[in-house]
Amino acid sequence: MMRWEAIANTDNGVPKGRELETAELLSFLRQQKVRDTVWLTADVHYCAAHHYHPDQAVFQDFDPFWEFVAGPLNAGSFGPNTLDKTFGPELVFQKAPPAQNTSPFAGFQFFGEVNIDGQSGEMTVTLRDLDGVSVFEKKLVPAQV
Repeated sequence: MMRWEAIANTDNGVPKGRELETAELLSFLRQQKVRDTVWLTADVHYCAAHHYHPDQAVFQDFDPFWEFVAGPLNAGSFGPNTLDKTFGPELVFQKAPPAQNTSPFAGFQFFGEVNIDGQSGEMTVTLRDLDGVSVFEKKLVPAQV
């Protein structure tokens, strides 16, 4: 049985269905030499950081990129589904509730903060809990051209 979650379809093979649009975009970015892309994802019910690398992927026509996930702002919390390996995600960090539809008062509400240094171009992404406490931080240094 095929199950769809956003773009991923839980089939770890070549892109199919909506994954084809992501594959086309990733290939275009690579062809145009658009480097160091960062994907910020919301409308989810947990917190995570994923690094995507073509060496770990079935579909390999793309440059490595990061995805940072944060949410919800005030809703029941859910854990993530299994990562689809088509684009080679590595789970670097995750904080999710132990049970589905956990109350917003249980402490699994998250938001993200992005700061970019105007001189160096370094980007720091911080994932924070409801109280503003950092639960994960990653500094990204731009690739040298």
